[in-house]
Amino acid sequence: MKSRYQILIVGGGTAGLIVASSLLKKNPKLHIGIVEPSESHWYQPAWTLVGGGTYNYKRTMRPMKAVIPKEADWVKYEVISIEAKNNTVTIANGKQITYEYLVIAPGLKLAPSLTEGLEEVLDKGVVCSNYTNPNHTWQVIKNFKGGTALFIQPPKPYKCGGAPQKIMYLADDYFRKHGIKKNTKVVFASASDIIFSVKKIADTLWKVVNRKSINVKFKHELKKVDGANQIAWFNVSPDFVEHNPIQLEILEENGLVGIKYDMLHVVPINVPPDFVAQSNLGDEKGWVDIDSKTLQHKQFPNIFSLGDASNLPTSKTGAAVRKQAPVVVNNILHLIKAKELGSKTYDGYTSCPFITGYGKMALAEFDYDKNFMPDPKLKRMFIKDSSKEHWRLWILKKYILPYLYWNKLLKGKEI
Repeated sequence: MKSRYQILIVGGGTAGLIVASSLLKKNPKLHIGIVEPSESHWYQPAWTLVGGGTYNYKRTMRPMKAVIPKEADWVKYEVISIEAKNNTVTIANGKQITYEYLVIAPGLKLAPSLTEGLEEVLDKGVVCSNYTNPNHTWQVIKNFKGGTALFIQPPKPYKCGGAPQKIMYLADDYFRKHGIKKNTKVVFASASDIIFSVKKIADTLWKVVNRKSINVKFKHELKKVDGANQIAWFNVSPDFVEHNPIQLEILEENGLVGIKYDMLHVVPINVPPDFVAQSNLGDEKGWVDIDSKTLQHKQFPNIFSLGDASNLPTSKTGAAVRKQAPVVVNNILHLIKAKELGSKTYDGYTSCPFITGYGKMALAEFDYDKNFMPDPKLKRMFIKDSSKEHWRLWILKKYILPYLYWNKLLKGKEI
């Protein structure tokens, strides 16, 4: 570990590693440090499959030392603070590291403590989350014998816009295949007022929801979990909309609406890392405040950010990072060489693989304006319309994307 780096990258997740590998691929002489305290690197896009019992959890992890580029220095400490005016990062051992260019890509933080009662019951008994322990999600689904299966979608921002729905569709499939569905009420309680923001995908999802007879409740924001009595309490907008209504025991208390559950899948509130929120680098909500096209910080021109910690107005996914990283790399290399930004910009592209059951998937690819923009390469897989459910898209999700991730993307190779 040195006390100064030409380029310092905060975060050894997808975003940080792709940027580091890509920079070194284009210029092996760059002096790069990667600040990352974790010993493990996880391929989280497969956690939905783990939660549905169709992927091995151990296969989603590699040792961090195996994926960090050998030409970069691994600084194995947490970041305590960033002093952008002094080009300085303070790490957990008290030492300070200075930089010429800084890339902030630490991901985000899950904050179950912000929902009353959730921390005490999360990943215990019948309360699960693919965001925290997909193995437990699978155990809950397998052990479920009927009743109310409640799936919750929080207010944005949160990782992967479709994740709260995907595990629900897999669970519903499992219940049906094992004769449990006839004794089950599947409920989707969402803080949003729409099923999805891209119309072509939304049309497909409504067909799935109606086919599965899933009860959808919009404008339901989770506020409290009563684990002892198995009740989820919501703040419900007076103009909430319900689809596929069913008979449920609805409770009311202190202005909140309660739904009893026999299994609960929840998404903890997502917040920026503390050192980002407490710095002068964030917007009013604490996310790194960057230009949506250049990914350059609005106040400090030698700082860039991408991935989940940024305030980019698009879904927080690994697919988004795949398109963001080349922009950051291009801009830093141009600044080093010519003291000006490169010509590449980011159009907000992101992607959400919508698993709709075992062996079925639709693929939502879209930009800042919610334009559906499928990758032309899908035609090689004989997929004419990726907004529709297709078994070949399931093959892409389960087998092809993990291979490309470990063998191409993390090594700085464009796919």
